[in-house]
Amino acid sequence: MPDATPLTPGIAPGRLSADALSDNFDDLHPAYAPHEAAVAADRCYFCHDAPCVTACPTDIDIPLFIRQIQTGTPEAAAKTILSQNILGGMCARVCPTETLCEEVCVREAAEGKPVEIGRLQRFATDTLMGAGKHPFTRAADTGKRVAVVGAGPAGLSCAHRLAMHGHHVTLLDARPKAGGLNEFGIAAYKSTDEFAAKEVDWLLQIGGITVETNKQLGRDVTLEALQGDYDAVFLGIGLTGVNALRADGEDKEGVSDAVSFIADLRQAGDLAQIPVGRNVVVIGGGMTAVDAAVQSKLLGAENVTIVYRRGLDQMGASKFEQDLATSKGVRIIPNAQPVAVHGNGAVAEAEFEYTTSKDGTLTGSGETFRIKADQLFKAIGQTLNGAPDGLELEGRKIAVSGTGATSVAGVWAGGDCASGGDDLTVTAVAEGRDAAEDIHSTLMGGN
Repeated sequence: MPDATPLTPGIAPGRLSADALSDNFDDLHPAYAPHEAAVAADRCYFCHDAPCVTACPTDIDIPLFIRQIQTGTPEAAAKTILSQNILGGMCARVCPTETLCEEVCVREAAEGKPVEIGRLQRFATDTLMGAGKHPFTRAADTGKRVAVVGAGPAGLSCAHRLAMHGHHVTLLDARPKAGGLNEFGIAAYKSTDEFAAKEVDWLLQIGGITVETNKQLGRDVTLEALQGDYDAVFLGIGLTGVNALRADGEDKEGVSDAVSFIADLRQAGDLAQIPVGRNVVVIGGGMTAVDAAVQSKLLGAENVTIVYRRGLDQMGASKFEQDLATSKGVRIIPNAQPVAVHGNGAVAEAEFEYTTSKDGTLTGSGETFRIKADQLFKAIGQTLNGAPDGLELEGRKIAVSGTGATSVAGVWAGGDCASGGDDLTVTAVAEGRDAAEDIHSTLMGGN
């Protein structure tokens, strides 16, 4: 059977050549060379009360680390970053800097071109990690044992900080590999060369952390058992449930969730083996929707469309992400909601209704349209599954205090599974770090 092309009907692998796929999935933001980093750092005004620091969820001293790059000490810059954000390498790649630190940069306000903080952060952290150095050491052994459930950004951050304080940490994760969304949920062109796995290995150099994979809370271990075996428990279990479309025919063949598609793509040894449709429709407006749509196009889909029920200004995906999608040939249709999925067994068309919004209330206009689709991805948000009984919930997430304490004594939570905060890697890192500090204080008699 001949190789597929972008025009091959249905869902098929191998639509593009290996060379084309390699080019398409190359690093989205190439790393700075040392000279480029020095020139970029020179643009920083090193503001007093810098707005970029206030905008950073992990409170990195951005002017300081940029000054350290400027003075030729990138490894010192890395330590400045990592002392606040131990996953600073990944955050430099995936953090929406355009809506956080770079958006409020004085250069952005004055010239429309901010200091490229994210790329400078990557230069510093890559330099340190490339040298095989870990800048932190463990404190004296406390004899305390903490279970951290979930080896995603929140759990990794919490585990590392606890280990630094001298506690013994057991890091449990339901998947076969640690990393959470950094490993399984981010577009392949944002994290190349298996960086997520390398960052986990580097983080574990602190010592004192035992990783146990394929251990799912509720299936392989219970919260009660962990409470009995450990001095404290941190839950960073993320969101594993996928919201339903609530549209007729969503159970047809060819309809799946975008998160699984992204995970399969990230774990693929050969991108040519990932099947993709000729006509792909993605329903949703967040980063996951854009990641799924762009990667469908990069795999060789002929037509890719994102459909979002509200306006472009209300999309969870930033303007940068929206522009990235359209630059790759993805069409974005705002103000339309799914009505039905049509097809004889498998999806052939997706039907939508235009929407209007008044005073925040979304209503259908009555006018409908259809789009050809042999593959349809749901990217309409995830829900918390498997929250242990007895934990108070808030907004369908685990209710926590400002430092991550739950309603159950000795149990903390952070990241996407916990109430409050944005569903961002950098926010999860901050929540894991802050919970670790509170756990440490509690275990050592501070509370």
